[in-house]
Amino acid sequence: MPSLPTGLSWTPLRQHCSRAKSGGRTLTIYLQEQYEALMEARKRQKIDGFKEMYGERAGIEGTISQGVRKMGLRRSRYVGLSRTHLQHVATAAAINVVRVVNWLAGEEPEQTRVSSFQALEPI
Repeated sequence: MPSLPTGLSWTPLRQHCSRAKSGGRTLTIYLQEQYEALMEARKRQKIDGFKEMYGERAGIEGTISQGVRKMGLRRSRYVGLSRTHLQHVATAAAINVVRVVNWLAGEEPEQTRVSSFQALEPI
């Protein structure tokens, strides 16, 4: 860190830069190829069919999230590809059974959470 003139410290100055309790702001500088890939991805998000394409992914992400949170999919209980595959197939079947039972009981699937930032968007 660069030195400050005598009598000054970084602590009182940080309150003008960041509201974080610890640490400060960071600046990430990407390589040219990474930056161009990021800009290309942002362009793709603006095409007409992107929301529909991303909607399909959101459904899959919800299923993966359910498997991780409620069925312990983060780690494999077994060693070896074939046994791990069997665990994943069994977990997928269990998720389907849970969803069918909930559907028969009349329960509606939970809606996707709206972030605080997204809630600020005008309708």
